[in-house]
Formats: sequence, structure tokens, C-alpha cells
Amino acid sequence: MHWGDEINMITYPSFDELMNRVDSPYTLVILTARRARQLNDGAAGLLGEYKSRKPVSKSLEEIASGKISYRRNF
Repeated sequence: MHWGDEINMITYPSFDELMNRVDSPYTLVILTARRARQLNDGAAGLLGEYKSRKPVSKSLEEIASGKISYRRNF
């Protein structure tokens, strides 16, 4: 791939939409990975309908919808 070539990026949910739900990109990555792992292991989905079928994308949709949250422990 060369610079300027079309890149297929995540369009839903948008990065801005996701960042409104978390305090940092690092938190978003960890939260997404943990939830995707749960979905891979057979956990039930939290949304009635998904736009995607892949666990990582499903977890991003759940985070954007507010179904997944986190608590900071300091």
C-alpha cells in the first residue's frame, strides 16, 4: 500500500463517538479487547442488533451505545 491509497477504516462507531465514552485511547483499546475476548468465549451480546459480526467490532458498538462501562481503580 502506498501513501494516498484508499484505506478501509472503521466508520461505525466513529472514533470521536468512542472517545466520548472513555478517558483515553489506551482505555478504549483495553476495554475493547477484554469485551471482544468475552464475546469470543461465548458471552451473550448486549445489543439486540449489530452492524458487524466480528467480536472486536461488536465490542466497539457496545461501548459506543453505553452498554459497556468501566471504573478506574487508583
